[in-house]
Amino acid sequence: MKKSILAITSFCVFGASVHAQSSVSLYGIVDAGILYVNNQGHRSLLQAASGNQQGPRWGFKMVEDLGGGLSVISQLENGFNIMNGALSQGGREFGRQAWVGLSSKRFGMLSMGRQYNPMQDFLAPLQIAASTNIAGFGAHPLDNDNLNNTFRTDNSIKYATRVYSGFQAEAMYAFSNSTNFSRNRSYSLGASFTGGNVQFAAGYVRLDAAAFKGDSNGAIPADNFYNSSAAAALATAASVQQWGGGGTYVLGPATLGLMYTRTVFKRPMTGSLFSGATGNGGGTGSLGFQNIEGSVRYSFTPFLLGVVAQAYTHATQGSSSGNYWQTSAGVHYFLSKRTNFYADAFYQFASNRLNAWIPFTGAPSSTRSQIAAVAGIRQLF
Repeated sequence: MKKSILAITSFCVFGASVHAQSSVSLYGIVDAGILYVNNQGHRSLLQAASGNQQGPRWGFKMVEDLGGGLSVISQLENGFNIMNGALSQGGREFGRQAWVGLSSKRFGMLSMGRQYNPMQDFLAPLQIAASTNIAGFGAHPLDNDNLNNTFRTDNSIKYATRVYSGFQAEAMYAFSNSTNFSRNRSYSLGASFTGGNVQFAAGYVRLDAAAFKGDSNGAIPADNFYNSSAAAALATAASVQQWGGGGTYVLGPATLGLMYTRTVFKRPMTGSLFSGATGNGGGTGSLGFQNIEGSVRYSFTPFLLGVVAQAYTHATQGSSSGNYWQTSAGVHYFLSKRTNFYADAFYQFASNRLNAWIPFTGAPSSTRSQIAAVAGIRQLF
């Protein structure tokens, strides 16, 4: 959702008669509010919070028209905490995106840099409640499928086809930047179709030794991976595979969404997701998640929007298994096309030695359930 109010346009002359038009657009989002969590490690929490609906950001998008249907496109996007001004994404200046590419109206686009993978590009927007309306709190447990951008991909080269009759596909490869070619590398594929009132998408991602031993130079840097202590089992896997598919259908003022994703963390070296479990970690077995979600977005009026989602996750690790159920709901009132108030609520219940943990609330509950609520204001520019 990249809105811009500033465009600087210049003209460059190549030779005697060929002219290329260039533009630089500035855009961003500011989002601030209050977060309440009923149980964060035995205690309740009430705090001023940044990015309850969407993470604050600002960025530049540059386009240079080379003529003949060719253009050079680049994008730099910074993430920050509006409550204290600190940089997000591990302190990176342009931690959300930083890439440059060559675009052709006939052949598509080839880009390189720090980018979103094809599964994030195509499948994440179909998670219609969490993608732009109730942010990371509506993600699947631990954001195990990365649809809410726990990590981006460095050292990546991505090819996207142009849109053919509503169909588009992408492929990405990210280098390890190491003499060990296969350590901390990634590759991924994705495709989408949009036609009439329907949209479908699917994606696949593989990570090999992501964030290996604290590696900060490979495809997935350690400081931007599953780096909380409660997610240690996710961060030390020998390999990770994520895949899924979903669709949306527009029915008058309502948009209906359904998706399925599957994630497997193979041979995690340490940690267990299940309290009191034994025989997990140590480089054996795997930790798996299956996520199913249904969601509805409804426009009551041009100014009032409601969203609700119900997600079910089945988790397994070694001989242990359990389930998460999460309900997410929100109401948004728009003062203008760019500014809105929001109020969202979340409830999660976990079973079989799993502790509830609504994503991005800071810490797991000490029990099998957790409640969170947010309210605030968001402005786009």
